[in-house]
Amino acid sequence: MRWALNRLALAITSMVALAFLVPLAVATRQIAHDRAVSDARQQATSLVTVLGVDADPTLLTNAVASTTAGSEGRMAVHLPDVDPIGLSHLSDAQISIAAQDRKSVLAPAPDGVAYLQPTVLTDGRTVVVEVYVPESEMRRGVWPAWFVLGGLAIVLVAGSTLFADRMGSRLVRATRELAGSARKLGAGELGTRVRPDGPPELREAANAFNAMADDLRGLMDKERELAADLSHRLRTPLTALRLDAEAMPPGPIGERMRQACDLLDEELEAIIKGARLGVKARGREETDLVEVLADRLAFWSVLAEDQERPWEVVGGDEPVMVTIPRSELIGVVDAILGNVFSHTPDGTAFRVSVSRAGLLVDDAGPGIANPARSVQRGVSGAGSTGLGLDIVRRAADEVGGELVVARSPLGGARVGIHLTAPDRGRRLVS
Repeated sequence: MRWALNRLALAITSMVALAFLVPLAVATRQIAHDRAVSDARQQATSLVTVLGVDADPTLLTNAVASTTAGSEGRMAVHLPDVDPIGLSHLSDAQISIAAQDRKSVLAPAPDGVAYLQPTVLTDGRTVVVEVYVPESEMRRGVWPAWFVLGGLAIVLVAGSTLFADRMGSRLVRATRELAGSARKLGAGELGTRVRPDGPPELREAANAFNAMADDLRGLMDKERELAADLSHRLRTPLTALRLDAEAMPPGPIGERMRQACDLLDEELEAIIKGARLGVKARGREETDLVEVLADRLAFWSVLAEDQERPWEVVGGDEPVMVTIPRSELIGVVDAILGNVFSHTPDGTAFRVSVSRAGLLVDDAGPGIANPARSVQRGVSGAGSTGLGLDIVRRAADEVGGELVVARSPLGGARVGIHLTAPDRGRRLVS
């Protein structure tokens, strides 16, 4: 935009400069021509005065030599039946015509013009005074004047372009700041605001952007409050479920029910706390993927034992930190593991692989017939809500990774996340 404004200013100023310079250049040349002819007229008139006093050839020779034109060989006096006094640059025919007309005239001459001034002596003879004006004399001072005009035009064009550039830089700076803030807001930096600057229109746009950002953060905070309220409402049926679990006789089933109630209570507490923090206070929380996976496997391993599912864990020897809140990472792990238990028969083996590259869960089940359809939010081909893999996909996008839905080496499905992606965009691996 800045270069476009500079080019516009350059084009307009150049057109204006040319509109003035061309007539001035022509006028300068005409002034130089008129000045040279006027000087020739003055010298011819001065010699006519001498002729009015005395037409003696000797006197006229001295008079011609005393003038500037005569000393430079540019003046001549044509007397009837006498050779010209001085140096003539015209033909006899041109002199005769001027003598007959008896009026001053500019006659063309080689490399210039000649000013002819006829006059009548007291004895009735017609004398013609010739002053030759060369082309160089008619152009004297023209080139320096043109150079000055050209330099002035360059200074004016450069100055106006520089002024337009300074004005445009403020406009471009304000526009770039607004665009950069919009990109930051789109990337999730909800605290981004724009300092109003530039023309009134851009200042108004900046104020509107700031108001939109405030409203957006307020709406997200309200949504999180709503999520916290809904989670809190689950405590009532959870309390009833806990009472029923406590009333169950001692045994593995009752113990597992009580553990599930405790775990569910902890999850609800984490959801409520995380939602109540709000957008600004949440920040960039880091969570250890290995630790969360170990906690969740402790829960799912009980169900795997009941369903006689062989399973193993590969990796997990060192922490793997990811910039996802713990409550959300738990949801990701549960969605991946729950996919195995929900869509494969009892007794189907699975394997969990965790490393700095990401988390992968392979199973020996029937696999996923349509991977692209399986990641569409709210769409499921197996009778579920269709939200599980979408939760995983959104978490992968948040850390700049990718969702993995592919064929497993065990013969079934491979589901997981890669923590980094080459294009840092959403991509389905199938």
